[in-house]
Amino acid sequence: MEHGQEHITVVDENGNEQLFEILFTFDSEEFGKSYVLYFPVGAEEDEEGEIEIQASSFTENTDVDGKVAGGDLLPVETDEEWDMIEEMLNTFLAEEEENEEL
Repeated sequence: MEHGQEHITVVDENGNEQLFEILFTFDSEEFGKSYVLYFPVGAEEDEEGEIEIQASSFTENTDVDGKVAGGDLLPVETDEEWDMIEEMLNTFLAEEEENEEL
């Protein structure tokens, strides 16, 4: 996974691959981690017009030339991290809504 990438492929515990679209990524100085919010490509909205968004922290892996060569998704571990992610998502969605109105 790399910053600026639009899609990621996630492999589940059964070895199944699923393509996800990246909503946005951000870094947290407070937790010293990078985070990604994403949803399944082709996901349909539910009755309330919402799509289930997933969140993970991630680490980037680099190759011998120092270029980003994928990365590892890690689970979000604490309630404090979830609160911060929710706040970032709400800010992102509010900004998107404002941009659509312009």
